[in-house]
Amino acid sequence: MLVEIRWHGRGGQGAVTAAELVAYASIIKGYYALAFPEFGAERRGAPVTAYNRLSDKVIYDRSPVLSPDIVVILDPTMVGRDVIHGLKKHGLVVANTAKKPRELAEILGPDYRVATVDATKIAMEVFRLPIVNTAMVSALVAASGIIDLDSLLQAVSARFSARLASLNEQVIRKAYELTEVM
Repeated sequence: MLVEIRWHGRGGQGAVTAAELVAYASIIKGYYALAFPEFGAERRGAPVTAYNRLSDKVIYDRSPVLSPDIVVILDPTMVGRDVIHGLKKHGLVVANTAKKPRELAEILGPDYRVATVDATKIAMEVFRLPIVNTAMVSALVAASGIIDLDSLLQAVSARFSARLASLNEQVIRKAYELTEVM
């Protein structure tokens, strides 16, 4: 088993942290995992790409993920066909958008499975900031089942202070419930 994920976001939204949390939660589940970023200009708001490789075997490949099984889009302004380039047929798109999965599928085409959640709204309600990383990891968990909610919550507890972990747990549980999959 090898699952490759590509994350698209903007600086400050937490794409790199999201990939790291997925890797850590996967390791908790007993898998091998890598998380690594690719930056252009390192500034808030600049496009950021991060990658995951998850496997039941040791992973040596650290090259960019060009043909992912899953694409996660953290920024609603990035949703479109160009950002899913290389996505495998019947691959999964998990997007931060107020659109329903069917609406997004009309934009992306029929070859993909689609999951949506309004992660920005959830983050603003809880954090009062548009930091959507944990909401999007939760949406990925809800849509794909590649890791489970308990492993994600353990990874969040290990990564953040108790106060931030508690806020992130609220975001994660809410996003998990509100993720819609088509």
